[in-house]
Amino acid sequence: MKWLDRFAGRCLIGLARILTGAYANWLGCKPEAQQRLYFANHSSHLDFLLLWAMLPPSIRYQTRPVAGADYWGASKLRRYLIHRVFRGVLVERARPSAGHNPLAPLQAALDAGDSLIFFPEGTRSLDGEMQAFKGGLYHLARDNPEVEFVPVRMENLNRVMPKGNLLPVPLVCILSFGTPVTLAAEETKPAFLARAREAVLAMMPKH
Repeated sequence: MKWLDRFAGRCLIGLARILTGAYANWLGCKPEAQQRLYFANHSSHLDFLLLWAMLPPSIRYQTRPVAGADYWGASKLRRYLIHRVFRGVLVERARPSAGHNPLAPLQAALDAGDSLIFFPEGTRSLDGEMQAFKGGLYHLARDNPEVEFVPVRMENLNRVMPKGNLLPVPLVCILSFGTPVTLAAEETKPAFLARAREAVLAMMPKH
């Protein structure tokens, strides 16, 4: 990564922190150099930037956000940001063929030793209510038992940058990192996905 790409990343991180006042709560794990897949609720285009920003520089640049190829390939600026600044892993959300495996780029990144930022809902929620997790998280956990799967709860992002809004609304955001979730022996896909989703929901603040 060139110095200009790093500089652009630092500028974006600084801007995101100013706009959101975001801070991290490491509740169930520590920010350390362990290969991980961070999975979180998804409500705005700021989500992966803020999660990426909460990681220490020593592990941030080995952690790659998973993002939709249709959105991030739509302009030259977006392509620069996702490839050069974030080193993102792009997925085709509309399968080009019946045999296409959308998880193949993610598996290649994990095989290379990278960590990932992943949103198992597959799309942003409209009202902040977390949707059911899609099956990709289960398949990645099954095929990568050596990787830590860390749940992350992102609070207030749906109000800072609601779907359809062009400008953010200043509001403090909290990112809570929970205890890694491990696929149990003989655990079914529905059971694992429900348990992983509950691990994110459990970190909601009590009112």
